[in-house]
Amino acid sequence: MKELVGTGVALITPFREDLSIDIDALHKVVNYSIDGGVDYLVVLGTTGESVTLTKDEKQLVIDTVTIANAGRLPLVVGVGGNSTHSVIEELQTLDLTNFEAILSVSPYYNKPTQEGVFRHFMAIANAAPKPIILYNVPGRTGSNMLPSTVKRLAEESQNIVAIKEASGSMVQVQELIETCPKNFQVISGDDITALPTVLAGGVGVISVLGQGLPSEFSHMIRAGLNHEVDEAYRYHYAMQEGMELIFQEGNPAGIKAIFEVLGLSRASVRLPLVEASEQLKNKISDFVRPFVKVAAN
Repeated sequence: MKELVGTGVALITPFREDLSIDIDALHKVVNYSIDGGVDYLVVLGTTGESVTLTKDEKQLVIDTVTIANAGRLPLVVGVGGNSTHSVIEELQTLDLTNFEAILSVSPYYNKPTQEGVFRHFMAIANAAPKPIILYNVPGRTGSNMLPSTVKRLAEESQNIVAIKEASGSMVQVQELIETCPKNFQVISGDDITALPTVLAGGVGVISVLGQGLPSEFSHMIRAGLNHEVDEAYRYHYAMQEGMELIFQEGNPAGIKAIFEVLGLSRASVRLPLVEASEQLKNKISDFVRPFVKVAAN
């Protein structure tokens, strides 16, 4: 696996007015992110509204991103769920040829014990044809994957190579960096903790805002990795308002509002999510416009 270092972005799935997938807009989003200097692309994550896509739609997204990327950047695909058997079954049916790794979220809703989480990921790792990036996001799953469980997984499976850590706790991030094997990659899963994670020894971020402001976000992370702390924090503080705004009414409503400002796609989302309110869109527009040097469309 190519090392997934720097700025990865969790791509949106753009929709037309009738909520069908907008292939042309997805091409634009991919090219905008790549041209902005991000390091890799993540397909079918939470930001991609994967839970509302059919099997055929998921394949359409995979095919579209693969064609648009044209081999330029490493690709990661999200395959996760709260049924271990179903996740393994999906992994066995997907064509993963063009992907470097699989991003798999910790089981949600049924709230397994730490032993259950461990066995879930070991079963997936043993069945997966590509390396696994664990995804810990307690705010969505209802349970926290503890650093001790992550350490155990990293030590017992060579196919588990990284974690996207979105607990929001820098104490937990630091424990992961300190206790997990040195070749195990800790990736921030929160935009607001991306720079602190990198400065603590993490390898980068899988970002939401990074696809809307790819040049600025990538610059911040590269500066952090190069220990250019003042420069990195200058960009962090310039973007901090946006990091907060895009999550005020749920993800990906906020980032899709940014793409609407940029003229790359509509702000449409699928129920049970709803489009960002006009009030939030106005705030997002005011935030974004100083960053827009040339009309994106």
